[in-house]
Amino acid sequence: MNSGSQRSASDVPTLKARGSATETDPHIQVRNLNAFYGKVQALANVNLEIPKRQITVIMGPSGCGKSTLLKTFNRFLELTDGTKILGEVLVDGQDIYAKGIDETEVRKRVGLLAQRPSPLPMSIYDNVAYGMHVHRMKRSRQEYKEAVRHYLEIAGLWDEVRKRMHDPATSLSIGQQQRLCLARGLAVEPEIILGDEPTSSLDPISSLNIESRLLDLKRVYTTVIVTHTLRQAKRLADYVIYMYLGEVIEAGPAHEVFSHPKHERTKAYLEGLV
Repeated sequence: MNSGSQRSASDVPTLKARGSATETDPHIQVRNLNAFYGKVQALANVNLEIPKRQITVIMGPSGCGKSTLLKTFNRFLELTDGTKILGEVLVDGQDIYAKGIDETEVRKRVGLLAQRPSPLPMSIYDNVAYGMHVHRMKRSRQEYKEAVRHYLEIAGLWDEVRKRMHDPATSLSIGQQQRLCLARGLAVEPEIILGDEPTSSLDPISSLNIESRLLDLKRVYTTVIVTHTLRQAKRLADYVIYMYLGEVIEAGPAHEVFSHPKHERTKAYLEGLV
């Protein structure tokens, strides 16, 4: 890809065609999904549809399967020893667990922002450029430089690091490191951003900064966030999934779930009783 393919939050993205998927189709479909850690069942018969270019928030009490579900969307869960996954996860109508699917390509298309930032042991510049080099996405050194700046700007970090590009990434604050990881993930041009409690290790100002970036990016990317904070869910969510003991109890547009929950367990959680 050349530098003209870079995307900002205000651009209209060019997503890869997958089967007969259209803009009105769900971006992710989950069908009869079950997941196990050894003999312990972590997800039970999950069926979901996640809309395109909205922020979907997965919420529920600790240990209910939120992060487990999220990591099935980009095949990160199978990196944990002893896991077994049954069922289907479709991205743009294509089952990412089907035989012959390249999990590396899946993880490129579906990026993950983890709970704690995990910068690579290299410079700020190289952190952002790394994935682009691996996938040979640019043709010249200048194109890489332009792309690194582009994604640091999207992550709201460029002005803070422009004179420090060759400093170690670990010299940044925790909040800056998380924005660097966001820039690094966006640089390989995913279609979907996953966030596993991406602000849980950050101070309030840094958390709001990440939230602001995610709200901007939803115009271009489908975003799925796990959060343990109800206030954050209400700030971010367009669509909500409520889980309990590995099952999806309720899912729907955020305004409906928050204002008129259909299930008593959801209502109890929203009232702070769970």
